[in-house]
Amino acid sequence: MEEQVGQIWDRLITRIAQQGYPDAAVTLDQIKAPLGVFFRALGGDSALRVTATTATLHKARRNWLQRVAGSGRKVELAWQDETCLYLPAQLDVFPDAQLNRDLYFWLAAMAGARVPAETHRNQNWIVDNQQRTLYTLRQFRGLHQRYLSLVRAYSALRPQPEKLKPDAAAQERAIQQALTDPGSVGALPEARFAPDPVPLWLHPDPPRSAGLSNTADGQDRSASKGETRQAQQRRRQAERVEKPEDQGFTLGVRHEADLFSFGEFCKMDRGTDEEDDLDQAEDIANDIDKMSVAQDNTTVASRIKFDLDLPSEQEDDIPLSEGMLYPEWDFKKAQLLPDQCRVIPMLSRNAVDCELPEHLQKPARRLRRQFESLSARPQWIRGQYEGDKLDLDAYLDYRGAISSGGSAHAGDPRLYYQKRPLVRDMACLLLADLSLSTDAWVNDNHQVIDVIRDSVHLFAESLHASGDQFAIHGFSSRRREHVRFNCIKDFNENYNAKVRGRIADISPGFYTRMGAAIRHATDLLGKQSAEKKLLLLLTDGKPNDLDRYEGRYGVEDTRKAILEARNQGLIPFCITIDEEANQYLPYLFGHQGYTFIRQAEQLPKRLPQLYMTLTGKLFGG
Repeated sequence: MEEQVGQIWDRLITRIAQQGYPDAAVTLDQIKAPLGVFFRALGGDSALRVTATTATLHKARRNWLQRVAGSGRKVELAWQDETCLYLPAQLDVFPDAQLNRDLYFWLAAMAGARVPAETHRNQNWIVDNQQRTLYTLRQFRGLHQRYLSLVRAYSALRPQPEKLKPDAAAQERAIQQALTDPGSVGALPEARFAPDPVPLWLHPDPPRSAGLSNTADGQDRSASKGETRQAQQRRRQAERVEKPEDQGFTLGVRHEADLFSFGEFCKMDRGTDEEDDLDQAEDIANDIDKMSVAQDNTTVASRIKFDLDLPSEQEDDIPLSEGMLYPEWDFKKAQLLPDQCRVIPMLSRNAVDCELPEHLQKPARRLRRQFESLSARPQWIRGQYEGDKLDLDAYLDYRGAISSGGSAHAGDPRLYYQKRPLVRDMACLLLADLSLSTDAWVNDNHQVIDVIRDSVHLFAESLHASGDQFAIHGFSSRRREHVRFNCIKDFNENYNAKVRGRIADISPGFYTRMGAAIRHATDLLGKQSAEKKLLLLLTDGKPNDLDRYEGRYGVEDTRKAILEARNQGLIPFCITIDEEANQYLPYLFGHQGYTFIRQAEQLPKRLPQLYMTLTGKLFGG
């Protein structure tokens, strides 16, 4: 009974102490798409993705209700780093939903404004935000009225200086003056407490990771598929520490300091999900101000690294050469680093000649009939002096020119259609991502690698029937010195049972150093003499590898490799089943340069259809 009363009291006092206007709340999920377009249109870094921030502690004074409820200790403020623009998951600052929506766009504009580095170097946070506000208003004059509306509405919600103690009142007047007249406040007066956070400004001291690697993100990517809640995407502040000694369950002396030290270390086994209450675990994680992460000798991560060691020479695929060296783009230095990656062409050691799997026989027959018609399909050519049928539009234009007073020679007498065989001078290279993430399950019946294997089978059957030149390769990597390039079918190789055996032997492994693989594929495809050259990339996730090839670095290098391919006259196009693809693929390939297959099991059927659509556009079909 006491526990129930306590829970009711906790909910009641928390609701009473809550600040904001929940009925007028706007969430980041609701406006994420237009907000991203707005941010990039105003000059924001197109490589940054928009995501939810994390709540951080502030040092402002809390009212007595908040102290009783134990709430109001944290606040969500906007900030950005080299990978993301972080915005509050929800804004309910104003009683008007439109104002909350406008606040999202104002924060995105502030983050996207190009502020000279010298204007905020070595300045305090209030001067920095004022300068950024001034530059934002100068660059985007259309935001002036929106900003004034936000300031007027927000000033009415701020504490009234006359009701505060002298030192706090001086601070509050300075804050309100800085909002209404940006650039007029040079410093914040000292006071016992910090001022209330200002949601119209960027974070004064944003959280930073303390030397943590994102490698685990790539290893655990398959575990996060399907997560759509904004709370699951929040950034968390962390630090790397040594693993504490096992303290057991006995406390010799129950001093308060010892209790806090004991309670702050929580062993979180990332290798299992067998906790009794996962929602409670997530709530605890949200309440932790900074996570201290230590390496445990029994973690799954260690076993994964062991499993990813290269197989013995007798078990591994056959290397066809010592490999080719390729550069890699360092976006921080804005230069290509020469000879950074070694791409090693490899041939399957265990592939056995085979026929097409039984479950693919029927769809393959249908696709072969469709693609055989591509090479034999005729095309109607307009504007001919003689031909198979009259072009009515051209004839009417011709008669109109004569009736308007011109001579019979005034109009263009090319009035006929002529049917000619369609010439398809086409070369396509399919590059399949064979990294470890393809070992994940699509549903209870199929793995991603099964779907890719079936897709490549039907793709090969289709292109063989069309007569187009094509090659198929796969790739994975283990750091920059070992980028594996699996040769499944070369351009000069016939499609036969041997190639089908190599497709059947496709297996997942290692990581995704995408830039190096694309550069090698570009070299192979660029050597073909075809009129149109299509580079198809089939993937299920972002670029990543064990070394620093992760996050922004991997994305920027991949984008550079794609631009290099375009400059050589190739047409890169990406087919993905990654649910987060819209966060980075528009930056890599452009909005028209990729497609997302929502149901991964549909990929085998969709891939040949996409090829037919793409090549139809290229040849005017």
